[in-house]
This record gives sequence, structure tokens and C-alpha cells, in this order.
Amino acid sequence: MSEYFSLSDSDVIGFDLDHTLCRYHLKETSRLIYESFARYLVEHKGYDKDLLNLTPATWDFCFKGLVVDLEDGNLVKLAEDGTVLRATHGTNDLSTEEIIKHYGPKREWKHFNSLNTSFTRSAKYYFYDNYFDLPGALLCGRVVDMLHKRGNEVNSDFWKDMVAAIDHNYNTSAFKEDAGTYFPSVKRDPTRYLQPCSDSVKTWLRSMKSAGKVLLLITSSHSDYCRLICEHILGKDFEELFDVIITNALKPGFFSLVPQQRPFRTLVSDVEESEGLPSLDKPGWYSQGNWPHLHELLKTMTGKPEPKVVYFGDSMRSDMFPASTFGKWETVMIVEEMEGEGVPKSDAAMSNEAQVEPLEKKGKFEDQGMKAPSDVSNQWGSYFVDVHKSGGGDEESQKLTWCCHCIHKYSTMAIPSVEHIADLPLDYKFLRFSPDKPCTTGYYPRPPDSLLKRCESLL
Repeated sequence: MSEYFSLSDSDVIGFDLDHTLCRYHLKETSRLIYESFARYLVEHKGYDKDLLNLTPATWDFCFKGLVVDLEDGNLVKLAEDGTVLRATHGTNDLSTEEIIKHYGPKREWKHFNSLNTSFTRSAKYYFYDNYFDLPGALLCGRVVDMLHKRGNEVNSDFWKDMVAAIDHNYNTSAFKEDAGTYFPSVKRDPTRYLQPCSDSVKTWLRSMKSAGKVLLLITSSHSDYCRLICEHILGKDFEELFDVIITNALKPGFFSLVPQQRPFRTLVSDVEESEGLPSLDKPGWYSQGNWPHLHELLKTMTGKPEPKVVYFGDSMRSDMFPASTFGKWETVMIVEEMEGEGVPKSDAAMSNEAQVEPLEKKGKFEDQGMKAPSDVSNQWGSYFVDVHKSGGGDEESQKLTWCCHCIHKYSTMAIPSVEHIADLPLDYKFLRFSPDKPCTTGYYPRPPDSLLKRCESLL
């Protein structure tokens, strides 16, 4: 395999929507999601109203890549080998001694093999891997704190309430019915939560189509929410940009449920037809579906027996792992945490933000002092690298986090946003991740600070 990767070599270019083509104003969205979940627990499940009270400093806890252990209420940050690097009980840090007491002298998390090999959901743990459910990690921590305060036993029962809160706000009919807090708020004021794509990105998408590439949009969002987002970020004519649009794709099952795959369904006024399609015969807008049927259509559309597909996404569980493992697609991971570690925002994004958020509006929308969920956390450290202390605390070593390891293993390359590459020619050659290369290779425009420092320390 070549050490370089180029979009011009691909026949098909696919995109996830949320946090990939569509960037959100993370602070605003995170506060809204937290409030959506917490309000449900307070109003429908009788939890303490105190859950609704947050200070800007509280948001430091909100960190992507954590796993909540549903059996004991601990949240853990894992190294690439499954070692527990940091842990909390609720929102309170566990000391090195307490971690060793919980996880043994080798600090091994017992469910690591299950999570690491399949990314499947479990009744025993939950992996916080995307910004849509990430505020739930903070809420989980605070619920565990609250249960302790009440003197209640902490077990997985609280998780049933969390799942109900997620379903109440995100289920497929919630948008149409104005149910929950999340969808009604985004509908009312999309500019507050969504960042429009720059002209560079729109031109880039059109240039790919002009170059003969087949363009896909594959999102687990329902068609009505997808339409709202796309009209806001790309314009009313967004459907012209894509050959195939797939909504309610139910990833990762879209890739992994083979041979028990879900059929594609056509939509009438955003309602799925009850009869599934036996195959996918032509381009268009569909719901649900599976990658083998899509693959057959792509063979027809490209005229190639094995079309080369590249897919952009932000979720390891829903995008990178299944698309690369089952679909054998090239994958580009959107990692906003790179911007939290010294990688500058793109010029397009900077000018875009300046246009959509005048300074007086900023003061109204953003809590001064609130950490963006993509920034380095004081409590959890870096998303990419962390210091591992052995028992006794004398020896320290720098370890890649499990999330960072997965980026290198299941992605072709990583970028902070599509804006960062939209102005480059389609035949631009990017260095790809490779086990034979330093761990800094594969990030564009440059690696995050913590990885650069780790490489320097190893020299």
C-alpha cells in the first residue's frame, strides 16, 4: 500500500453529517444536550433539581473517549493496552492507590477485550465516543454523586433512566412531534447551534462531482433533521451535491449487520415505506439500508468491479471501525480535539465564525470560562497521550490513549475539520497512518501537541 492517500484516487467519496460535514457550536450544543437529558430525569424520573445547575467550570469533566462502568459508577480513561490511565467515581478523581484497589496492580479494565475487538454496546459499560451523547458522561458522573449523597447504592439501574432520557430526546419521531428539549431548540434557532459550511467546502464538493466522483451522504439522523441541517449549512439546493443520501442509516449496523442486513426503504414526506427494497437500483434519497446493497449500486454507477470508497466521519464506533473493518473503505476521521492541541483553525472556519457570530452575540451565547468539549481537560488530560504512573508512583511513562491508538488503526488519516482540506487540489497527497511510521504521521495539517511532545521524548 502506498504511504500516500489522495482523494483523486477514489471513485466514491462519502460523508457522515453531524460533526463531520456539519460542525456545531460545541459549547452551545453541549449545554443544550445536557439540559435535554437532565430535564427529563428531573421532570419524569424524580431526580434532584440540582442536576440542572451547572457552573462553567463543571464542563472540564466533559471529555470524549471515556467509558462509564455501569456496575460501579466509575468513569475510566484507557491506554491503548486497556490499562486504566485515570478514573473517577462519579465526578471525583480516584487516586493511584484507589485505581489499583479497583483494577489490580496492572490496572486492567476487565471489559477491555470486548470493547476493543468489536465496539459493541454492553449492559456493563458505555463508551462516550461522539459529541451527541458526550454531555451524558457529565450527567452520569453527577447522578452517581447524587446517589451517594442520598445514601443510595450505585448500580446499573440509573442507566435505564439515562437511556430513557436519550430516547425521549433523540427518537426518530421526536423532531416531527417537537418532543423533548433538543429538536425544538435547534429548530427554533439553528444559527445558535450549527456552523454553516464555508464557500470553500461547497466548491470542494462540487469539484468532486465535476471530477466524476460519486458523492454519498450517510447519516443516522432522520430525514427531517438531516434536511434542516443541510439547508442551513449547505443551502436549499444541497440535494444536488450528492448522488445518494441515506438517512436513519442506523450505523454501525449499516456496515456490520451482515448477512442479517436491514433493507433500504424509500421515503414519502419523511415517512419510511413499510416495504423494504430487495436491492438498490438507482441513486436517490433512502432510509436505513446496508453497505452490501449500496456496494452493488456503486459498482453499477462507477462501472468498476471494486470501486474505491473513502468515507469521512467523526465516530470511531459508528464510522471508522465499521467502515474500514466491514466495508474495507478508506476512512478520514474528523478529530476536533486536534484544534484543542495547537492545530490552528482553518482560514475558512475563522472567517465563517466571524460572519455568523458577531462579537456582541458571542457574549450572549457563550459562557466565559466554559471549556469546549474538544479542548484539553484539567481533570482528564489529553485525548491522545497520557502519563501512566506505576504503583508507588515513582515510574512515569507516556502512553497513547486507546482512542488515539484506534485513530491510527482504523483511519487512513485524521483532520480537525473538512474545512482544513477543502482548498487543496483533489490530487493532493496526504501521508497515511502506518504501523511502520512515527505515531505523528497521518495527521493533517499537523499532529496535536501531545503527540509531538511524546515523539520528542522518545528520541
